[in-house]
Amino acid sequence: MTAVEDIIFQERGGTAFITLNRPKALNALTLAMIRAMMPQLQAWADDPAIKAVVVEGAGDRAFCAGGDVRAVYEAGRNGDGLTDAFFRNEYSLNRMIHVFPKPYVAIVDGVTMGGGVGLSVHGSHRIATERTLLAMPETGIGLFPDVGGTYFLPRLPGRLGLFLALTGWRLGSGDAFYCGLATDYVASDAIPRLIEAFGAADWSGAEPDAVVDAIIGGVTAQPPSGELDRHRAMIDRCFAAASVEGILEALDGEAGDWAAKVAATIRKKSPTSLKVTFAQVAKGTSLDFDAAMLEEFRLSQAFMAGADFYEGIRALLIDKDQQPNWDPGTLASVTPEMVAAHFRPLGDRDLTFP
Repeated sequence: MTAVEDIIFQERGGTAFITLNRPKALNALTLAMIRAMMPQLQAWADDPAIKAVVVEGAGDRAFCAGGDVRAVYEAGRNGDGLTDAFFRNEYSLNRMIHVFPKPYVAIVDGVTMGGGVGLSVHGSHRIATERTLLAMPETGIGLFPDVGGTYFLPRLPGRLGLFLALTGWRLGSGDAFYCGLATDYVASDAIPRLIEAFGAADWSGAEPDAVVDAIIGGVTAQPPSGELDRHRAMIDRCFAAASVEGILEALDGEAGDWAAKVAATIRKKSPTSLKVTFAQVAKGTSLDFDAAMLEEFRLSQAFMAGADFYEGIRALLIDKDQQPNWDPGTLASVTPEMVAAHFRPLGDRDLTFP
């Protein structure tokens, strides 16, 4: 067993295990954790003795609540290079998971947001439990749904991806399964048996994917029902509008409290984030994964140079007044030119992959 900062790596039999080990911080992802995980994943990818990787979060509250945005906030205020390094390394890790050549099993037990979604959704198997609470909440902190959201959100069924991107809607296990963000459902009290089975697995008689499927199948259960399937037609109808303003107008025209709740949720978000995110998801439909991550790094640096991310973190995590003062403060004030500026190439600073 090796531990680097707040991440633990183990090998048992042919299975490698990663434990995100910051339970008091809901296993929020730091740059040190990212930098430790990348070479370890590469080593396991190259090691024929390792047949699969299982990643989980320590404690019983969270898989990973996201990236360490407080550290990025402080870095941005102090002119520190973390505002570049964090996103550059995190997106490289997301890509490494996306192209990982072996089964990658994420046990998404508990809070899983932002960066935690990036550590799970790109893997081959994403296991939800009754404690799963999954979201991409970035528009509420003056950012955008990153960690590969440009790629995976437009590929969710119907208009669910845009709905999740703009609202930051919190999904239980049933809705995560319905959207395709989770592939399997396991009761949380069965996780120790699942881990034990992976550690004792016999990899000699079948392909690794078949072994993984059999192990998970031994403890899997029927996921509970969610709410999104009941509102799917309305989501697809309203979120097919040609602008954020059009989506809000469509929601306002729907009967019932749920549409009003969705509209009210959107209206609390950063207007700049909403309009950039709308353009991001639209562009993502035609981008491959690497091109999507390139766009995201450009977006990340534009937001680091703006005001809303710092105001969003101040309101949510620093002063905790939940009253962000967005700038601009209205959708009408966010011009197409302002949106387009977020996608500008960065020249020599653009994200590249080895």
